[in-house]
Amino acid sequence: MPDKTASQNSNEQSIHGTISPEAILLSRQMSQQLALQNDDEIDLAELCRAIWAGKFLIIAISFIFAVTSVAFALSKPDVYKASVLLSPAASEGAGGMGALAGQFGGLASLAGISLGGGGIDKTALALEIIKSRAFLETFIVKHNLLVPLMASEKWNRVEDTLILDEEIYDVTNKKWVREVSYPKMPKPSTWEAYQRLLELLSVSQDKTTSLVTINIEFYSPGISKQWLIWLVSDVNNFMREKDEKEAQASIDYLTNQLEQTEVSAMETVFYQLIEEQTKNMMLTKVSAEYVLKTIDPAQVPELKAGPKRALIVVLGTMLGGILSVLIVLIRYFTNNGNSTRTKEDILA
Repeated sequence: MPDKTASQNSNEQSIHGTISPEAILLSRQMSQQLALQNDDEIDLAELCRAIWAGKFLIIAISFIFAVTSVAFALSKPDVYKASVLLSPAASEGAGGMGALAGQFGGLASLAGISLGGGGIDKTALALEIIKSRAFLETFIVKHNLLVPLMASEKWNRVEDTLILDEEIYDVTNKKWVREVSYPKMPKPSTWEAYQRLLELLSVSQDKTTSLVTINIEFYSPGISKQWLIWLVSDVNNFMREKDEKEAQASIDYLTNQLEQTEVSAMETVFYQLIEEQTKNMMLTKVSAEYVLKTIDPAQVPELKAGPKRALIVVLGTMLGGILSVLIVLIRYFTNNGNSTRTKEDILA
């Protein structure tokens, strides 16, 4: 027996002698890393046990979130969306001026007059004007929209009237009573009203057909339709008045130049230009829908556009379920970690 033990010790010494110390150290490090990885791995069965153990907490938190979501969804007022479909009105003035630019452009440039080569896209300009601050602020003041925009909170379907927030506007005394911090005032500014109206308004144009769709979302379906009608009418009138002033100014300028010129060829140019500007003036007088022509007029919407109450409830309940599961897992593994450390301290 002593001979066998001695031979085994000699064999182990010969094995350690043939393996380098670096290889032994590396093997020990790898074994330690594997042990740590095995300790850090989360067993799926353990996760299921943790969730099952905290099932009552998960149900309770999910139920609270579901009830809160239902209450929040029911508290949100209905919103109705009125829409109008428009097409760009045909513009003859740009084509006429383009033809004159090709025919008399050289002569006109000698006299210091620029005829231009291409017409302005009035439809694109009108759509940008609709969303501009100056136009919408004027629109709000013109139609007295400040109170319904900034103080309304919902719509009474039976009486077809807006219900105003008494903490914002005193209907009896017709006075703004909202509490705000400086620099805001109890009465909302035109900038605040512009921002609010911009949230309710959406404008889009189909690149293929060039058709324009304008939507307004509001608590009252009748008011949203009326605002849409006013908006289309006002932008057409705005563009008409703008072009009328420009045409009149051009006619006055060309008439003055005609009286001063002595070149017969330039007289022809001036007469042609005056004729084209007169046509433009005529179009501003006779075209009711000057830039945007109505294809599908605005109607009182019968179905609400929002809020999506079912979606709110589903998302709220799902959020509660996810948070409750996370809470249960964190508590489970935290408690397990504390109990493991306690056992190790006792054994030590």
